[in-house]
Amino acid sequence: MSLFKKWGAAGAALLLAASVTACSGGGAPASAPAKNGGDAKPGTTTDKPADKPTDKPVELVFWSLGTNGYEKLAEEYKTVKPNVTIKIQNTADQTAHHNNMMTALTAGKGAPDIFMLEIAFLEKFLEAKDKFNNLNELGADKIKGNYLDWKWKQASSPDGKFQLGLPTDVGPTVVYYRTDLIEKAGLPSKPDDFGKEIATWAKFAETANKYKEKTGKPFVDMPDLVFNGVRDQGNEIYYNDKDEFIGDKNAQVKKAYDFTVKGIKEGWVGKNQLWTPEWAKDTNDGGFAVMLAPAWMNGVIKGNAKDTSGKWMITQMPEGAGNWGGSFLTIPKESKNAKEAYEFISWLVGKESQLKSYVSNGLMPSIPAVYDDPKFKELKDQFFADQAISVEFAKATKSVKPIRYGKLHDATDAIVKESLRNVQLKGADPQAEWDNAIKKIKELNKRS
Repeated sequence: MSLFKKWGAAGAALLLAASVTACSGGGAPASAPAKNGGDAKPGTTTDKPADKPTDKPVELVFWSLGTNGYEKLAEEYKTVKPNVTIKIQNTADQTAHHNNMMTALTAGKGAPDIFMLEIAFLEKFLEAKDKFNNLNELGADKIKGNYLDWKWKQASSPDGKFQLGLPTDVGPTVVYYRTDLIEKAGLPSKPDDFGKEIATWAKFAETANKYKEKTGKPFVDMPDLVFNGVRDQGNEIYYNDKDEFIGDKNAQVKKAYDFTVKGIKEGWVGKNQLWTPEWAKDTNDGGFAVMLAPAWMNGVIKGNAKDTSGKWMITQMPEGAGNWGGSFLTIPKESKNAKEAYEFISWLVGKESQLKSYVSNGLMPSIPAVYDDPKFKELKDQFFADQAISVEFAKATKSVKPIRYGKLHDATDAIVKESLRNVQLKGADPQAEWDNAIKKIKELNKRS
């Protein structure tokens, strides 16, 4: 994900549902990945491309999403390929962005040469992969080994023969916390010490109760992010690789639900909702001490809590990280310049460009080799008490498991979270709310 303030994802799957019919996809057999990390250079990403990229003037239309700094890199690409001009059309409205693409694919005209695809919408576009170039046929299989394995697999067909997109950024989850508030509660505030204090969910709950007793305030900001933190540690969530609903049988999902209910009942979970002014104010005013959130959230915290610079730090999630967000760059078949488009995107998401995107815009790289670069790991952040937060993000990234979300993930997730809100705000019975949520989800699946 690229630093969006709003997802609007709950209805996204439904908005997209009426569009492109799924077809079977072909694809060249995958070959051995590149042994060395680093950037894909124009002209070296394929062994024998069917057609050589032209040296004639080429304009590539690129639909991008969110604040990513790609405009500056596109200008820099002029020094690499002077004959190629990148025309970027950017938006922050990700629902409209993906719906516009589906409309273009369905109409068979109007698609760009390059399309930035957000993970929340990925499954629907994988169904329509016959409308896109198989990037393995353009050379992607040669650079596969440069990227995080779990990230790469998200945009692959189950057999790995079809690659829909090249990975941009990732969103590993970490624990953001206010050191001053933690210290006032008599708790250890250094990242390693605080990490040990909350190393398991059981210890997290014990610490949360200590904080609540000392301060009278919630330990964490909201139910949604507690639920996500536990939910995303499993190998599956609501749907299996056949897109069958398994959420009612998945013990990790029920564990996440029950743990969040425990926090609500014990009073250490705040009543905020994402992206609301109240949540932003609480973030700045010390309404809570801990936020469980992805790497890209650091920019949101800085924006919401300007008065607290130097008081935040980061440590690892209890029992391991999950992932929230991240995008891919795809090339629709409609493009007349697929070779040139592939050359550009393989350069744009290469090691050096990803490092620049992280430094300039906070996009967490999907290439592990970046994590060892001194420019990355020694980068300190004044807002986070001069902590090298890149190192914490990198640690988290390496523990993420590959998960397929399923076309109805967001709509399903919204139903479960509505039940948690009913428990917290209406005092509803947790088991009755769970049973009702499962019933609604099964009805949703029947209708879809």
